[in-house]
Amino acid sequence: MIETAFVIHPRTRIGKVHLTVADLDRQIAFYQQKIGFQLHWREDEQAGLGAGRDDLLRLTEDPRARRVRGTTGLYHFAILLPSRRELARALARLFSLRYPNYPTDHVMTETTYLDDAEGNGIELYADTPERGSWSFTGDSFQVVDAQGVVRSGRDPLDVERVLRALEPGDQLDQPMPQATAIGHVHLHVADIAESNRFYCDLLGFEVQGMSPAMGASFVSAGGYHHHLGLNTWLGVGAPPPPPDALGLRHFEIVLPDQAELTRLAERVRAANLVPEDTEAGVLIRDPSRNGVLLASGSN
Repeated sequence: MIETAFVIHPRTRIGKVHLTVADLDRQIAFYQQKIGFQLHWREDEQAGLGAGRDDLLRLTEDPRARRVRGTTGLYHFAILLPSRRELARALARLFSLRYPNYPTDHVMTETTYLDDAEGNGIELYADTPERGSWSFTGDSFQVVDAQGVVRSGRDPLDVERVLRALEPGDQLDQPMPQATAIGHVHLHVADIAESNRFYCDLLGFEVQGMSPAMGASFVSAGGYHHHLGLNTWLGVGAPPPPPDALGLRHFEIVLPDQAELTRLAERVRAANLVPEDTEAGVLIRDPSRNGVLLASGSN
């Protein structure tokens, strides 16, 4: 019998992102006022925020935490908006507040990039697959729009065109809609091949594009353009952050049900990894020491 490659369930998605922050009040205010999240709950040094359903962001305060550069960890987490109209609202909010952001046209997504109040990278985006697609040919990254024109995939976004999606009466201070989700997480890693072995060979994500020359790999479940971005842009062999660093504590990979979580957790244990069982799921660390919580969507 020929053994087939293990593939993670196609309905797997990214869940909440958990950050260590130095000033919880300031970060809550940022995510409410600049991003449009709602404060779901707050207890002592922790808070949960999102779009009115499940938490999308979990914050834990450590006033002694510090920003450390040149390590593995979070490059950005990406908030997926359900439509261009909602992206337009998010952009207009940032412009009205004069908050620095960098609108970018990836063709198959329309997006803007910014940092939060403590320097954590954020992407706000809407999927626009009707506008084109991207692929890797050998070691080259290529974007082709719907008219067949090769594009860079990094052009400035036509903000005026996007803002035309707003409708009369749209209010900029309205919270993000409940259909908002964490679309993907992009990580700094120490080694691309090693990271692919962990996320693909072990966990079962599939490579959608990879370029050793670019120092980047994009992997996903169910054929999505990417649920995880992996890069070595801070240098091959970058060290993990120290325990008192600001930034990523862990992010969630959400399996569709408990049976799929159990299946994957058993595979992790069979690989001689030592996961930590928590109330929220199974906590493991990738080879670059990024925290990954395997969770069930049926919890």
